[in-house]
Amino acid sequence: MTLPPTLPAAAPAHAEELLALYARAGFARVDPPLLQPADAFLDLSGEEMRRLMYLTTDAEGRELCLRPDLTLPVCRLYLESGARTPADFAYLGPVFRSNEPTGEFLQAGVESFGRADREAADADLLSLGLETAALWGIIAPTIRIGDAGLFAALLDALDLPPGWRRRLVKDFARAGSLGADLAVLKQRPEGGGVSDHAGVLSALAGSDPEAAHALVTDLLSIAGISTVGGRTVSEIAERFLEQAASGDAEGLPAEKVAVLERYLAIEGDPDAAARALRALAGDAGLDLSAALDAFEVRTNFIAAQGVEVARLNFAAAFGRPLDYYTGMVFELHENGGPVPLVAGGRYDGLLARLGAPEPIPAVGFAVWPARLDALEARL
Repeated sequence: MTLPPTLPAAAPAHAEELLALYARAGFARVDPPLLQPADAFLDLSGEEMRRLMYLTTDAEGRELCLRPDLTLPVCRLYLESGARTPADFAYLGPVFRSNEPTGEFLQAGVESFGRADREAADADLLSLGLETAALWGIIAPTIRIGDAGLFAALLDALDLPPGWRRRLVKDFARAGSLGADLAVLKQRPEGGGVSDHAGVLSALAGSDPEAAHALVTDLLSIAGISTVGGRTVSEIAERFLEQAASGDAEGLPAEKVAVLERYLAIEGDPDAAARALRALAGDAGLDLSAALDAFEVRTNFIAAQGVEVARLNFAAAFGRPLDYYTGMVFELHENGGPVPLVAGGRYDGLLARLGAPEPIPAVGFAVWPARLDALEARL
């Protein structure tokens, strides 16, 4: 993990300042290989990412790709180093996606591994993200905050069936999907199964996930089904198998659906949100104390960084479109613009999914320099 000798071609306007900022904060610059194993990107991001990736195979038939993102490659570098001590890394380099006009764009960012003081680390990274935007003259961006860990704690406290829990956690990262899930739950009475497919669902429940997925995919292909509503065969099979999990083919008690609706409607600055969340937990008889204590501790650390809490726009329903986040997620926008300039969050389970023997605390963010350059040119 040596320091790359030069800046990438077509470096953004403030590249040197950006890397100097990260170096002062203790982040060592790394540049992972352009060619990466494709499996982790596909496992974590699914078929949607496959459509954007440049894929190839090596002589042994293993699927490889040009890196479409830098978080996973940096995680791999950390694991290859032994992952024995906390470490902080920064990057600035090209990533490759087919939906870009030139097939590639520059991505910058930081990843922090192994810090046990999670709430303080979250606050440090958010503050560093704000300093990043300030290099381009974005002094007061819109700050959107969510908390995947708090949502997971709510689902645990509600004691949902495993299938519904997995589905809701997954859909938390997909805009609009949670609303669709709640609409399904409100239409499906508790104990009401999916009668048309009940036998198939029952047979698949508890079976080997990979074998079951292959079976359903083959059956759909034999039937001549390629896409439905924009979903691929693989995505259709995945959703069908989610229903095979115990309880997923049934509804939930109306009071639990009401709690979910009330939770997802909570918005405001973190202090106001914490009061609303504690009131909800009390009214519903749910123990969310540990998650809410951590939420409030993080807010205090953010305030200690000099960030006004009133500037933070927390929404309980806000997630980012990757399913590996486990805690705080955030995005910085200019005047509420549609695309993030800086975005990231906490992903404590990701390194274990990449091969670490146990979960490792991790938090980071990505930066889109081209968006910042274009915005600065208009200011």
